[in-house]
Amino acid sequence: MKGRAGGERGKTMRQLTLCDEKVAGAEGFDRAEVIPLHEEVEEPRPARGMRRAGGLLVACGLGLLPWLYVLATGLPATATAAHWPVAWVGLDALEALGLIATGLLAARGDRRHALAAAATATLLVVDAWFDTTTAAPGGDFATAVAMALGAELPLAALCGRLALRALGRHT
Repeated sequence: MKGRAGGERGKTMRQLTLCDEKVAGAEGFDRAEVIPLHEEVEEPRPARGMRRAGGLLVACGLGLLPWLYVLATGLPATATAAHWPVAWVGLDALEALGLIATGLLAARGDRRHALAAAATATLLVVDAWFDTTTAAPGGDFATAVAMALGAELPLAALCGRLALRALGRHT
């Protein structure tokens, strides 16, 4: 660049170029190095402990695959649960807590709403799954499908979208 002060000959000043080619090529303007506003950043390699935890989780998931066959072929078609109402009330109470927490955190603009939203979406999908697969044929099954399609799965989709949007925004 012309007119460098203090004998800085040979050094290059990096600056943003905010003008078009015509202006930059005009007399009296020096060519500047263009620095992109959004550079591609290489993802850092996870720490060794994180890689080990990831490997352990994959191994456990693969280990569950044979267990699925054992369950599918060995479980009885029907079962009696001693605390059936407690199980369903507990699941729905967790869903209510998750929806309230997600809503309050999102309304406050707290980034942690993504965690609550992801957990709540999971609970809602599990509830829809178990409602429909454990319902008796007829009216109970129709009610379970209506609840799944009309409430649980749309709420799960909303929570999932909130979680994914927050993840995409903060990476």
